[in-house]
Amino acid sequence: QVSLEESGGGSVQAGGSLRLSCVMSPTYNKYFMAWFRQTPGKEREGVALMNADGTTRYADPVKGRFIISEDYSKYTLYLDMNNLQPEDTGMYYCAAELNRASMNPDDFGWWGHGTQVTVSL
Repeated sequence: QVSLEESGGGSVQAGGSLRLSCVMSPTYNKYFMAWFRQTPGKEREGVALMNADGTTRYADPVKGRFIISEDYSKYTLYLDMNNLQPEDTGMYYCAAELNRASMNPDDFGWWGHGTQVTVSL
């Protein structure tokens, strides 16, 4: 059983920054971890992925603006979001998977409840 809890969402103006955190229940295993986001009426989309070996991938819309990182000693995954734009608005979810995973939400078996990010002009 894996539990994930996100925090750090909020409302910012365009150009601002936020740091999202995702605390994972303690585990000896190394998981694939990712951030996804979703807005009403749209499918959940991958934002950033951290592979079990520490390598990262980003969705094109966030490349150069978002950074995914982790502090494994704290079982915490982060998403630093810079130069936020209104199109970044959405519910952001943390996800984990023990086996191989990509930025397809269907690959992930463990999810947090999400944290809302709202970006205004």
